[in-house]
Amino acid sequence: MKASVGSPAPDFTVISHDGQEIKLSDCRDKKVVVLFFYPKDGTPICTKEACAFRDAYEEFVEAGAVVIGVSADSAERHRGFAADHRLPFHLVSDADGALRRLFGVPKTVGFLPGRVTYVIDKEGVVRLVFNAQMTADGHVGEALKTIRELG
Repeated sequence: MKASVGSPAPDFTVISHDGQEIKLSDCRDKKVVVLFFYPKDGTPICTKEACAFRDAYEEFVEAGAVVIGVSADSAERHRGFAADHRLPFHLVSDADGALRRLFGVPKTVGFLPGRVTYVIDKEGVVRLVFNAQMTADGHVGEALKTIRELG
């Protein structure tokens, strides 16, 4: 499957770095979900992207959105990354790549985990797929723009 604009987002249940269970279908009718996939905690571009989501976090909350970051890093590594950079949102470990496959996140040059941001509306429909591997810029702005357009 590949999540695309206008398609229903595949449901999932994951445990965040702080031990909280997150089920996409539990967000329906309550929150817009911003799901951003990134390659690895602590790398320069990934750190810049995570910090950009942190810096705009209040805007997401005010717009009625929940932010979830996903990489293959362990929950333990996510806890350190979140603490080091004061990240206020959920980080999810996708060590086996199941969530990436579920959403159809492409690899770059055949082997690098993709950097893709999805915005999923309150009805569970994908409203944005933003794919920009080599830059952190744009993910936050595009997500906020899409959320604001949802009204």
